[in-house]
Amino acid sequence: MSERKVRANISLTLDGRYNGPGGPGDLGAIVPYAVTDVARDHLTRIWEGSTTALLGRVNAEGFMGWWPPLADDETADPRDRGYAKWLRDTEKVVLSTTLTEAPWERTRIVNAPAADVVAELKADGEGDILVNNSTTVIKPLLAADLLDRLYLIITPEIAGNGDRLFDDDLPASKWTLARQDTGNLGELALIYDRTR
Repeated sequence: MSERKVRANISLTLDGRYNGPGGPGDLGAIVPYAVTDVARDHLTRIWEGSTTALLGRVNAEGFMGWWPPLADDETADPRDRGYAKWLRDTEKVVLSTTLTEAPWERTRIVNAPAADVVAELKADGEGDILVNNSTTVIKPLLAADLLDRLYLIITPEIAGNGDRLFDDDLPASKWTLARQDTGNLGELALIYDRTR
């Protein structure tokens, strides 16, 4: 049995921000690039081979409200439907200090540090673990050097302010570019593997 890899996916502006100066809901520099062909093909690559979705509570609530209905929507883009079906049907682990029971099927709620949860998941099970867009999970995993692959969409915009993914004082690490695609709007879809 091969070791489970931990993957993380997120979209960032040129200045490394995952939202704008208006806070978590300020996604004007991100959203227009999320529906391009390059982004949708990238979306398919992120979940293929993953058998567990690891999410923070806020993202889980947003995702589970948005994605599952798309799984059966004949008019939706097939790449969106593929991700929606995967998310609906896969094991989901949601990190939360406030939820007490899982509001979705195939979901466990865990109140523990992300690094501990990843260690437990890696010790038991097969297939990769995907952290999709949950910065409350991605940041501590970066700090603990537990990510094996980064899927990034870099948008051709500078937000000027907002939350950054890469905080100061992260441990130094080296990454190898595994794939690069450029979209018509100037967005980049990048896949980096951790060099160990």
